[in-house]
Amino acid sequence: MDKRPPIYVVKNKRKNSESSRIPTYLSEKETRFAKAFHQSLANYEPTPLVTLPALARELGVEQVLVKDESKRFGLNAFKVLGASYAMARFLCEKLGKSTEEMTFEALCSPEMREQIGEVTFVTATDGNHGRAVAWAAKALGQHAVVYLPKGSAQQRVDAIREAGAEVHVINGNYDEAVCLSEQMAKERGWQVIQDTAWEGYTTIPMWIMQGYTTMVTEAMEQLSALTDTKQPTHLILQAGVGSMAAAVLGHFVAAQANKDLITVIVEPHSANCMVLSAEKNDGQPHAATGELGTIMAGLACGEPNPMAWEILQEHADFFVSCADYVAANGMRILAAPTGGDPSIVSGESGAVGVGLLAALMSKPMYHQQREQLGLNKNSVVLCFSTEGDTDQDIYRRIIWEGACREEEDMTK
Repeated sequence: MDKRPPIYVVKNKRKNSESSRIPTYLSEKETRFAKAFHQSLANYEPTPLVTLPALARELGVEQVLVKDESKRFGLNAFKVLGASYAMARFLCEKLGKSTEEMTFEALCSPEMREQIGEVTFVTATDGNHGRAVAWAAKALGQHAVVYLPKGSAQQRVDAIREAGAEVHVINGNYDEAVCLSEQMAKERGWQVIQDTAWEGYTTIPMWIMQGYTTMVTEAMEQLSALTDTKQPTHLILQAGVGSMAAAVLGHFVAAQANKDLITVIVEPHSANCMVLSAEKNDGQPHAATGELGTIMAGLACGEPNPMAWEILQEHADFFVSCADYVAANGMRILAAPTGGDPSIVSGESGAVGVGLLAALMSKPMYHQQREQLGLNKNSVVLCFSTEGDTDQDIYRRIIWEGACREEEDMTK
C-alpha cells in the first residue's frame, strides 16, 4: 500500500539564493538563435499565454497564467521546439554551416538533402518527443526510428507512425527504451536525438534544451504586454527527465526576470526521480525504479537528465510528487472553466501544475504546504501546459466519464 500523501513536498536544501550562475548555453545571447530558427518554420506563431482570472478568484490567488502548448505547429505539444532545433543543428554541422546561416526551409530543400546524404534519427519516447522527431525527420527528408515503452497508448504509437517514423513498442520502461535507442544507434550508425544526457552524449540534449527556451521568450514577451498583470511570483514546472523544467527555469534566471520567483518542480509519485534526488541532498541525480506507472506518460521517466539536475538543484525552491488524480483534476478544471475563463485542452502531463495549485489552495489539509510554498492572495502563478489531448481515449475517460478520481488508479 502506498503510504505517501497525495502531495509530497521537499524543500530544496541545495538552492543557492545568491547565485545567478546558469550554463552559458541557456543565456539570452545563445538562445536567441533558437527562436529565430523556429520563426523560420512555416506557420510559426507564438502559443497563447492564457489568463484565468475566475480560477484565480476561486483559488484565492491574484492571477493564474497558463502557456498553452497544445497550439504548437499542429502537433499538440511543445516537444517539437527541442527536436527540430537539435536536428537542424546536427545537419548544419554536417554541412559545415552555422544555424544562423540556415532556415528550416533551406534545410528541407532537395539541394541540402543531397549534400547531407541519408541520416536516420533514433529516439526513445513516451509519445510527444517521438512524434516531434518523426515530424521533423520527414520534413527534412530523413528517416526516424522511435522506441516506446511497454503500455504506450495506441493513439500515441499511431500518431508517431503517421508522422513518418518506424515505430517499436518494447517490453520495458522508458529508461530501457533510451538504452535500446543508444545501442541501436551504435550498431547501425544512426543518430540519437534524446532530451536527456549521459557520459559522452551532451551536445544534442543541450541543443534540445535551447530549443525549449523559445516558449520562455514568448511567455516573457507576452507577460510584458499584459498591462494589468504583475510578473509571476510562482512558477510551477513539471519534470520527467527535467530538461523542459531546467530550460524554462534556467532561462528565467539568465534573463533575471524575477529574482524572487518561487519555483516548484512537480512529478508523479511513481516516477519521482527529482524528489528522490532532492531528498538525498548529495548533489547527484538519483533514479526512480520500477514500472514507472502513471497516467502522466510524458513524465514517466526514472533517470534525471544530469545537465538538467545541475540547474534544478541550484535554482528550484521545491520538489513535489503527487498522485495521478491531481493531474486529472487539473485537466477537468482547465477543460470546464467557470466565470468566463477560456477553456484549455490540456493532457495528463500538461495539467499537473494547475491540478497541484488547485489542490494546495482549495483543500484545508494542505494548509501547511501552502504556507511553505508561499502561496497566498498576492500570488501570480505561471504554469506551462505542455500538451493537449495527445491520448484522446484517456482524455475522454477523464473529462467526460470522470475517471481517475482520488479513489481510483488508472495505471492498473
